[in-house]
Amino acid sequence: MACSGGIAVAVALALTLAGPPRSALATSAEPDKNPQLDPGPCLAAASANDHDRIVDRCTELIDNEKTDRSDRLKALVARAGAFERKDMLDRAIADYEIVLRLDPTDADIFNARGELWRRKGDRPKAVADFGAALKLNPDHAAARANHKSLVIELERIGVLKAIEGKPSFNCAAARRPVEKAICANPELANLDREVHVSYVRVLQEARDSRDAGNLKREQDEFIARRNARFGKPGYDLKEAMRERLRRLNGIDGY
Repeated sequence: MACSGGIAVAVALALTLAGPPRSALATSAEPDKNPQLDPGPCLAAASANDHDRIVDRCTELIDNEKTDRSDRLKALVARAGAFERKDMLDRAIADYEIVLRLDPTDADIFNARGELWRRKGDRPKAVADFGAALKLNPDHAAARANHKSLVIELERIGVLKAIEGKPSFNCAAARRPVEKAICANPELANLDREVHVSYVRVLQEARDSRDAGNLKREQDEFIARRNARFGKPGYDLKEAMRERLRRLNGIDGY
């Protein structure tokens, strides 16, 4: 995935936080107990990517009741980016939610929050945020890429759920004891399907007819050995299927 939108936005805002430091002097003769704070320290921490200092300095700015809306937004985004880099995703999301309450038209923040929802595994909320970003800005490249990849992922998950616990063959036609055992056990059924899918893939990738022939012979031998040895003392069907899968996929998985 590309660099997180939250991090990019935080850095951009930190770099664009302009203007000379504002004085915190009270206007009355008595010292102000809660003076308006200078956003400079928050800016400097964000520019330096000092996560802990961002949290400290920007929190002071956020919590100060005299901080104006613009500075509070910038500080919230900077702090959210720091929380994200510290892997404190819930706190980053909370900051982005405040930002969106203050400014519900920021496509960048919707995209950034969507990336965090995706990292947390909440795909529906991630899709909603990416969609909201695109509604606000149809040309938002990051949101478009995120939305597309997540939709593909969700479609794939849907397909996998549809075949979960189903082997590569029709259980209604199962006759052999080993086939009935596979159909009765979802884990074995998934392993059987994975073995078959890997076999088909490797067969399609075979360099020539000789390699393809050798692969077919190995697969036939595996099936014959499985059928003959199932139920015999010392034969572990699950381990035999896993070993076949390892041989098909190789050490690295492919």
